[in-house]
Amino acid sequence: MEAPAAPQDPADPNAVEITINAPEQMRELGRKLAELLRAGDLVMLSGELGAGKTTLTRGLGEGLGVRGAVTSPTFVIARVHPSLGDGPPLVHVDAYRLGGGLDEMEDLDLDVSLPDSVIVVEWGEGKVEELTDDRLQVTIHRAVGDTTDEVRHVTLTGLGGRWGSVDLGALTA
Repeated sequence: MEAPAAPQDPADPNAVEITINAPEQMRELGRKLAELLRAGDLVMLSGELGAGKTTLTRGLGEGLGVRGAVTSPTFVIARVHPSLGDGPPLVHVDAYRLGGGLDEMEDLDLDVSLPDSVIVVEWGEGKVEELTDDRLQVTIHRAVGDTTDEVRHVTLTGLGGRWGSVDLGALTA
């Protein structure tokens, strides 16, 4: 991984931008991010199709030491990956096919899972924000169209008191 793509926004000290040049770097970012996560954390991932959301989540799963291959849960909506140690389980949700807000997601019982798990939601904007004021928003930008460009620009923004003391800049080291 390279140094931040742009300086940290002084108006938003809980945000950092990182440039990623290859899928393995995205997995490595996930492994590093896992070191900052704890039970009760909600991570919302957004980005174009193929941006690397599931690749990042694979790295999170590796870093958290969970059981099972982390793959896109598009058709099952959610997968729970229990911890192989004493860490929290990973709940991986793909809200792409869900049209409604939190009401439609209630069947997933995310509010019940949240205190004991790390919950990662792909395509969760407008759907899961009501779960908690404390969340990590990860936005992945990539070139679109007919391109083989592997470069991704990842913006991580910590929202709420939980993230006020977390140094997201450590992810760029």
